[in-house]
Amino acid sequence: MKQETRITTERIGVLIGKQGQIKRDIEERTSTSIQVDSDKGLVTIEGEDADRFIRAVEMIKAISRGFSPERASCLLEDEDLYLEIINLGDIADNPNQLERIRGRIIGKNGFARSQIEDLTRTSLSVYGKTVAIIGTFDQIKTTKEAIEMLITGAPHEAVFSFLEKKRREAKRDMLGYYY
Repeated sequence: MKQETRITTERIGVLIGKQGQIKRDIEERTSTSIQVDSDKGLVTIEGEDADRFIRAVEMIKAISRGFSPERASCLLEDEDLYLEIINLGDIADNPNQLERIRGRIIGKNGFARSQIEDLTRTSLSVYGKTVAIIGTFDQIKTTKEAIEMLITGAPHEAVFSFLEKKRREAKRDMLGYYY
């Protein structure tokens, strides 16, 4: 299997790491070969094992969308975790609207982003024109709903209340309490 993916030039150094350590670590942990064209921002991933190959691609995409290699590595460690990328550029009509949306998701001093992460048990990265989410399928679904609420102008408190309700429901379902 072989796949090419683009990465912003400012994230290439993060992907490669000091003396190539991050790239080498991904290759070793996923049994893949990774080639980086720094001039074009093109990363080529090759591998034989489908699951490991997909995990390597997901981790590289996560790093390219602003996650640190440490945070992105959870994609290699837990097969129940996935990466979802929301393109805010598809939603925003102009740069000012994009900044407003990004600001609503991040919140003052990062408070909103932190609350969303805590209440959904996900990791978020707001980078460029995207919001990237790492979590389980259900966690990502709930997080996307919360982000959509913020994008459409819902008050932060309403979004946090929604997330607290979802967290209680998930906990109840996990414990088997049905009313």
